[in-house]
Amino acid sequence: MRPKQWAKNAIVYAGVVFAGHLSEFRYLAYATLGFIFFCAVSSAVYLLNDLVDIEKDRKHPRKCKRPLASGRLKPPYAVIMLFLLLGITLPASFLLQPIFGLVILGYFILQLGYTFYLKNIVILDVFAIATGFVLRAVAGAVVIEVKISPWLLVCTMLLALFQALSKRRHELVLLADEATDHRKILKEYSNELVQEMISVVTSAVVVTYSLYTITAENVPKNYMMALTIPFVLYGIFRYLYLVYRKDEGGSPEELLLKDLPLLVDILLWGGSSVIILYFFR
Repeated sequence: MRPKQWAKNAIVYAGVVFAGHLSEFRYLAYATLGFIFFCAVSSAVYLLNDLVDIEKDRKHPRKCKRPLASGRLKPPYAVIMLFLLLGITLPASFLLQPIFGLVILGYFILQLGYTFYLKNIVILDVFAIATGFVLRAVAGAVVIEVKISPWLLVCTMLLALFQALSKRRHELVLLADEATDHRKILKEYSNELVQEMISVVTSAVVVTYSLYTITAENVPKNYMMALTIPFVLYGIFRYLYLVYRKDEGGSPEELLLKDLPLLVDILLWGGSSVIILYFFR
């Protein structure tokens, strides 16, 4: 179920934060329910992935420690857990908010497509991963029935592409000649290609976020949100340093939590964004 990866679902809260409803209990409660439902459905997806890739994971230096690959969890029990999670989460999400239920269902269908097809299609594999993050952000807005900024969705897509490409590079470096034994699509990538793609995406992130801070409808018209741009720049530079100098990036959610400078930067960005959005309009 990979509880460490539930941190990815925190983007569900973007809607309530950037729409200005963080202090209102009703909105926060609905966003929290959305977060819980995404944790449940993503856990079902992880179980499915681990069932499908169980033999490949046993050859991976890190993934071999996962419950299914290591033998700690038997496949029949994983299948039961998978259907229980889906059987509860999907109907409950439609009861909470019908459009939110459709987004959850769309997310699950996307993950099915990724597991059985898209992960073997070069470039589309990383776009599928990024789209999953965009759907999380959309769900966070839909569940509280607010409009989410297109700029925020574009930033989410670009940042998710950045992380996905960084993960591909990590796999190429870590697995070296055995990379294609674990993930066939890696034969279509090279360190040089991934590096070029990362350069394009990181540049686009900075430009898009900068435009968001000065042109989005929901930000203060005094341009104070532009003060958060240095935090975004530092975060990207720090992540690039960890990817290229420390060969990290294989597990973005763990990296964001264990690297103290990066974690502090994220907290400073989040704190300053909330202060500006809520107190300096």
